[in-house]
Amino acid sequence: MNVVTPPEALSPKDFATDQEVRWCPGCGDYAILKGVQKTLADIGARPENTVFVSGIGCAARFPYYMATYGFHTIHGRAPAFATGLKLANPELDVWLVSGDG
Repeated sequence: MNVVTPPEALSPKDFATDQEVRWCPGCGDYAILKGVQKTLADIGARPENTVFVSGIGCAARFPYYMATYGFHTIHGRAPAFATGLKLANPELDVWLVSGDG
């Protein structure tokens, strides 16, 4: 008989890298980053199955601060890139981050 052990619960810190966050003081992206890290832990997401895709602007730094897979794409191509990732591997949790602060 095989016993399936559920994966260990992760915390928001498990989704954070050791990179220095370099947004302007008071930028709303800090709260968004912390909120996404908390949400990923709350929903039981796995870093090895999670991908963040960004384009340009301040939000483009988002993948660097996440302990997941990440892609920083060129202007205007992030939605198409994220769509291609999901089509190529439907099991991935693909997140698109866009905007400028």
